[in-house]
Amino acid sequence: MSDIWKNQYYGDTIVTKARIFIVEDDDIIARTTEWRLKKLGYEVSGRAVNGKDAVEAITRTLPDLVLMDISLPGDMDGIAAAGLIRKTSNLPIIYMTARSDDETLHLAKGTQPSGYLVKPFEDKDLRVAIELALVK
Repeated sequence: MSDIWKNQYYGDTIVTKARIFIVEDDDIIARTTEWRLKKLGYEVSGRAVNGKDAVEAITRTLPDLVLMDISLPGDMDGIAAAGLIRKTSNLPIIYMTARSDDETLHLAKGTQPSGYLVKPFEDKDLRVAIELALVK
């Protein structure tokens, strides 16, 4: 894990230096999220488009935080991937999804996420969710 407690100043904003892994199957959303994170002062440690690849990469690279889409292609959605990650590490995971129905929320809560962002969201919401997740 990197030294995330070294704060950086971006304008009037203080952000914690952190390596963030993005799990998102939509390439446009993934690229936009990566750009937003870098603009906010974070480092993107990697990206994956499905649950299987995400679990393998995250287990290998151990980022400081994971941004996880819930709806992913293949046999493993974001909730299942987060559950597997939780079995081997206590990495903060923030879901970022368009889904806010009761069933999805109930399933997501079972993985004890550090946050839940409903798409679309603003940069300030992303920054606040990340900063709070990193201190838990």
